[in-house]
Parts: sequence; C-alpha cells; structure tokens
Amino acid sequence: MTHAPLSPWRLSVAPMLDWTDRHCRYFHRLITRRTRLYTEMVTTGALLHGDQHRHLDFNPEEHPLALQLGGSEPEDLAACARLAERWGYDEVNLNCGCPSERVQRGAFGACLMNEPRLVADGVKAMRDAVQRIPVTVKHRIGVDRTESYDFVRDFVGTVAEAGCEVVIVHARNAWLQGLSPKENREVPPLRYEFVYRLKRDFPRLTVVLNGGVQSNEDIATHLAQVDGVMIGREAYHQPWLMADWDSRFLGAADDPADSRDQVEAALVAYMARCGVPWSHVARHMLGLRNGLPGARRWRQVWSDHRLKGQPAQAVWQQLRDMAPVR
Repeated sequence: MTHAPLSPWRLSVAPMLDWTDRHCRYFHRLITRRTRLYTEMVTTGALLHGDQHRHLDFNPEEHPLALQLGGSEPEDLAACARLAERWGYDEVNLNCGCPSERVQRGAFGACLMNEPRLVADGVKAMRDAVQRIPVTVKHRIGVDRTESYDFVRDFVGTVAEAGCEVVIVHARNAWLQGLSPKENREVPPLRYEFVYRLKRDFPRLTVVLNGGVQSNEDIATHLAQVDGVMIGREAYHQPWLMADWDSRFLGAADDPADSRDQVEAALVAYMARCGVPWSHVARHMLGLRNGLPGARRWRQVWSDHRLKGQPAQAVWQQLRDMAPVR
C-alpha cells in the first residue's frame, strides 16, 4: 500500500518576534530536523532599507525555513519575496495576524484582514516575483468583535483566488483595540471549528491550524481535521516537546537527539563558533530541562550575568561538576 507524501507544513514552529532568531532556530534543529521553522516577522522597510544580511542570513541546518514578512505594498512585498528566494528560503509568508499597535501604525498585520483585495494584490505580486518557493499567508479568524465565519471564509477565498495555496490560521480573533499582544493570545476565544470548516470549504488549500496547541495529543487531534499544525510559545518554553516529532508525525525513522544532554553539548559547541556572546544563544534553551530536578539551578547558571565573560565551555563544565540534571 502506498501513502501520499506528508505535507511540508504538517508541523511548524511559529514566528515569534524577538524569540525565533537564527540561534533559536539552530537550537530547535538539534531537536527536530523536519519541522518547518519560521523567522521572526521582518518588515519590508527593514529589508529594503536596512541591513539585509542581519535580517536574512541563516545557518544551512535551519532548512526547511520560511521568511515571514510584514508589509502591505505589493511592489515592496514582491521585492522582498525575490530576496527570500535569492537567499535560499523555502517559503515566504505574509503576516496578516499580528495585532500590535506598532504593526497597526504600519498598516499591516491583522488590520490587513479588513482589506482582502489588498492582501490578494500582495500575494499575486509576490507569486509573480518568485519561481521556486511558495507564497503563504498567516492570519486570524476575525478582527475585533466580528464573530461570523463568513468573514474569514471570504478572506481566504479572496487570497486563494490570487494564488495562495497555503493558509496558516490562528484560531482566535485579533482585537485591534483594548488588548495587548499578550492578551490577544489569551482573551479572544479559540474557535478551532472555524479552521476545520475552512479545510472542508477549501479542500484544495493546505490549511494549517495555530493557537493554543500544548501537547502531542492536541497535535494529533488537529491533524485529523487539517493539513498541519503550527506551535508557538509551547515549543519555545517546552522545547523537548519536539523531541519525537520527526518519528511520530513527520515520517522519519528516528529522531535527531537521544537526550537533553546531547542537545546541550551540541549547542555549547555552536556557542563557541557562532560569533556572538554565548548568552544570546543560551537564552533560547532555558526551557530544555523544565520539570526535571535541578532545572531551576541549571537555568540560573546559564542566565548568570556574572559568568558572561567566561567561555561557554567553562560554564557548561561548571554545570557538569554540579549534581546532574536529567
């Protein structure tokens, strides 16, 4: 019996501003090789007028890797999509879900859901600009107090007509007034049934669900209804959750890491060669031993500013000389 190939979006780690930088993604790659990773959201202005290497460079181990863009002008989005393809990214993604005031002032993010034709124009411009990589859209199920499924259905239908074949749907509304970005991840209720219904109404689209996913059991439940699941803060704060994703969900014969010790050793070696202070890297692994005896002391050592002048290897040796954390 033959099986259809797994969707490349079957499992992914969400873009998170100030969190999912290249060092975080390298760390995640030590735990899962097949999960799709996303950059932090990068604005079109930062790419077109800023330091492109700082925003776009990545480690080859990070593939499969998507660049997420924030912007609304089709011409600018097209130029940035070309950059993404030239740099070797596997996907370019348009953010239509971020509700922060700063993003709203730039007239992009979640407020774009109120302008589906503009989003469609941007998608078309990006698709016309690239030859080898897909253009995808990440969005919410609604804006402010709009509770109707028809709103998100019509939005998805419009961007699909422009050639978008993959939508990543955060199953909450974005409230543009009255809630902080953190509250926007917690207060608007989750409506997974909206995302499931999108898959039924658009069977040819790849539909990826995002929002509130906290366990492998949650992932399995959602994968019975949609093509993929994107996990955000849970993957960041509990990274060992990803330890068996490759074999459990992504068709691999085995998983990259046998133990947390193996992952920590590999990341310490990376700290020694990556060219930035090791503290910039270590902050991303502080959840690696959550729930284990001694984890608090382990986090304290890797967070101790008094040790920043020492080589990472010396800090790691100090931890190994202490009672082991398993």
